[in-house]
Amino acid sequence: MRDGVDSTRVVLRAGPESTVAEALLASPSLAGLGIEELHARAAAGEIVDADGRPVDLDAPSRVNVSLYLYRDLPDEVPIPFDVPVLYRDENIVVVDKPHFLSTMPRGRHVTQTALVRLRRDLGSDTISPAHRLDRLTAGVLLFTLRPDVRAAYQDLFASRLARKEYRALAPVDERLAETVTVRDRIEKTAGDLRARVVDGPVNAISDITLVEQTDRGGVYRLVPHTGRTHQLRLHMASLGVPIVDDPLYPEVRPELAERPDHGDFSAPLRLVAHALEFTDPLDGTERRFESRRTVAF
Repeated sequence: MRDGVDSTRVVLRAGPESTVAEALLASPSLAGLGIEELHARAAAGEIVDADGRPVDLDAPSRVNVSLYLYRDLPDEVPIPFDVPVLYRDENIVVVDKPHFLSTMPRGRHVTQTALVRLRRDLGSDTISPAHRLDRLTAGVLLFTLRPDVRAAYQDLFASRLARKEYRALAPVDERLAETVTVRDRIEKTAGDLRARVVDGPVNAISDITLVEQTDRGGVYRLVPHTGRTHQLRLHMASLGVPIVDDPLYPEVRPELAERPDHGDFSAPLRLVAHALEFTDPLDGTERRFESRRTVAF
């Protein structure tokens, strides 16, 4: 790890008919990296195997061998919002993630992520997310501080033992003052920006309730019982109350989606992970954390 950023892992997909260098250059994750730069990194000892040993680029490649190196960081638009800490002990740190900040590095978002920010701010490379929030969603996000407790907290979310509650701003529909439960099947295919409702067994369940009316719209309490991609956004749109400033649902709105790339953060998705509750897997303590953010601003 370097300055809070993990190295890039590349799995070789070519056999001994190719050199290690040829196999590396064929990897999509290293697109744009040239042979001269590759040799310069190898000469500096910056391309290593799983044991940290420098790699000979002219050696025959071996299928499914993992190699590691550091990529040049992409140019990123700074996200001009802090990541307040709501709680911290020796095992976990809980933050109030702002809109537009990814949970962890992915694609063109690397340093402008909650994970890298926390690693740098707290001076610890062992921080790891126990779960994720979408880049456009703000609110309560839990990280572990020590590798030996990571699995216990991650299992809370994998096993659906952590209880989540969201708030969203959307058009007022007084019929939703009584809780409505949406049950359907959601699937998202690679390369498609949006998730879709399809026929088949139910895999997505959400409780949706109008809890407040403001001059900016209705504030809704959303309780997901499953964790499909874009589940709450899609369910709100399916009820005819799409979340304010959603760039994808019910229709794709490129003018909203492109604003953050130009430094315009004036139209965040009005969706906040409001509360997180769970029984601590280490000591049995009942924990509840609430976001200080509001959707009706």
